[in-house]
Amino acid sequence: MRTWLIRGLIMAVLHAAAFTTVAKVEVYQPTGATVIQAVAIAVLVGAAALWSALDGWLRREDSGRTWFIAALVAGPVSGVLYVIARAIFVDQTSMNELWPALTGGAAFTALLVLIPAGLGLLVGGRLESPRKAALTDDEDEEAEPAQRPSRKPIG
Repeated sequence: MRTWLIRGLIMAVLHAAAFTTVAKVEVYQPTGATVIQAVAIAVLVGAAALWSALDGWLRREDSGRTWFIAALVAGPVSGVLYVIARAIFVDQTSMNELWPALTGGAAFTALLVLIPAGLGLLVGGRLESPRKAALTDDEDEEAEPAQRPSRKPIG
């Protein structure tokens, strides 16, 4: 399977689970839901940022495009999964909730994946990669004798 599809589906499931959990908490404790909502968003941002930073650190090919497409996949898929999970676990949500989940909810989820992923790629790309370090060490060992100037006695 494509890398962007795997990342998109995993992020969609993670977002749908987090939003369903927040909805469940809102039903039983409406006043304490803001803390849970902040924690859920922090976990979602952290997951995207850490995973993309790892991709940047390992210098994976086309990481930017992969995360962009993964964000576009995660948005609508998480919307559909959220409506299904909310109907099963929280309340009797009907199909009327699907359109808002596929528009505003999908856009919010896509941005909640895309922005932290971009920051993670930026930070991870600036860290020294184990691949780059291994290549640099090998090149230094090979290039060292050729760089030494020859010493000829003057005179």
